[in-house]
Amino acid sequence: MLQTSNKLKKIKGDASFRSFYRNSSAKKKSIIVFASKEKEKNLLIYDAINSLLIKNKVLAPKLYSENYKKNYIEIEDFGDDSVFSLLKKNKNKQETLYKKSINLLGVIQKVTQNRSKNFKGKTYKIPAYDDIKLLDEANLFSEWYAKKFVKKNKLIKFKTNLTKQIKFLLSNLNSKEKIFVHRDFHVSNLIKFKNKIGVIDSQDALIGNRAYDLASLIDDVRFKTHKKLKDKIYNHYLKLNKKKINEAVLLNDFEILSILRNMKIIGIFTRLAIRDKKKKYLKLIPYAWKLIELRIANNEIFGDLKKLLELNFSQKIRNQK
Repeated sequence: MLQTSNKLKKIKGDASFRSFYRNSSAKKKSIIVFASKEKEKNLLIYDAINSLLIKNKVLAPKLYSENYKKNYIEIEDFGDDSVFSLLKKNKNKQETLYKKSINLLGVIQKVTQNRSKNFKGKTYKIPAYDDIKLLDEANLFSEWYAKKFVKKNKLIKFKTNLTKQIKFLLSNLNSKEKIFVHRDFHVSNLIKFKNKIGVIDSQDALIGNRAYDLASLIDDVRFKTHKKLKDKIYNHYLKLNKKKINEAVLLNDFEILSILRNMKIIGIFTRLAIRDKKKKYLKLIPYAWKLIELRIANNEIFGDLKKLLELNFSQKIRNQK
């Protein structure tokens, strides 16, 4: 059980409705996760996914105690050494840190179960990351970002054309595998703890395309990397998985999902600023555009999408924070 309430130190949160507190008085260092909104996902599902990962030898936070009625769980504290912070401190070790992160992804992608019990003893079935979900996410770009810049009399046509292009790209995803997808596998959610890389923030996990988490890590809007390093990270993944994958299929799906993910991110960051008054993420939008531009130039299937975006979003707009 939670031992005290007067020695809780609030720590930096994320883009969700959760609050996090470090419990310094406990014998074991712990984090208190409070969630009054989206309570099932942020407490019950988070626990179920963490339990599944731990069973599969993935370093994820253990549950210490829970009080669902009072909207919190107490979990293991992995400390503050996120891969993000380590990358910033150790520029000469960036490639090594990314390769270790890829190694962790390899372990995560070996998870074959799609069911896990939460602390209430109820079984949670991980949903599919299907085309409907991917389309809804990519359309956040239209719903929140595009309406800021596309004229009202042209917005409906733009939305229709963008939806058509997204559906076209989704129809061109080639992998038929069904893989555990963390769905937010980026350097801020990877923590060095006890000389291993662990993962947090896993409550949004789905079952889908193996290229999604790879794109999340390599084309991560939160930490800028040059193309040479991106290629090294990608090639390390290929080396680890060469017996499991078709390289052409992986590259095709990687590029599609990278573009769709960063369009979703632009939409989410705009929504955070407008709806939730969290404007700090706006500064990341220009780099999200750079990542889209990087991938959209590589494959002729992106030709019509590239024209549509160029017609409606000038470089000046793309650089706005």
